[in-house]
Amino acid sequence: MAAELHVELVAADRSVWSGAATLVVARTTSGDIGVMPGHQPLLGVLESGPVTIRTSDGDTVVAAVHGGFISFADNKLSLLAEIVELSDEIDVQRAERALERAKSEADASAERRADVRLRAVSPR
Repeated sequence: MAAELHVELVAADRSVWSGAATLVVARTTSGDIGVMPGHQPLLGVLESGPVTIRTSDGDTVVAAVHGGFISFADNKLSLLAEIVELSDEIDVQRAERALERAKSEADASAERRADVRLRAVSPR
């Protein structure tokens, strides 16, 4: 059996995903970070960006995460975010319209949120 870590992805209003994983990649204020089993303990601030979870059974879970914290200790990774949207929950057309609207209104934070949603649906 491959080494694994326990992951909890939690939004302010709900538990989004929980399970075993072999790798989690997230964006922090210090840059992108990959966490694997046995990683050094860490505590960081999440930036808006996609989070990619490689599950122990070989699947990939991708979510758009908007702000929050990441914590790892004792092979348990917690991602506590203000807003989390799993890629299959994202309406691509709605996100594209939101991106265009944000660009036309020069709303940088709304533009960033829409861009993160679109990247979670089709990682670049």
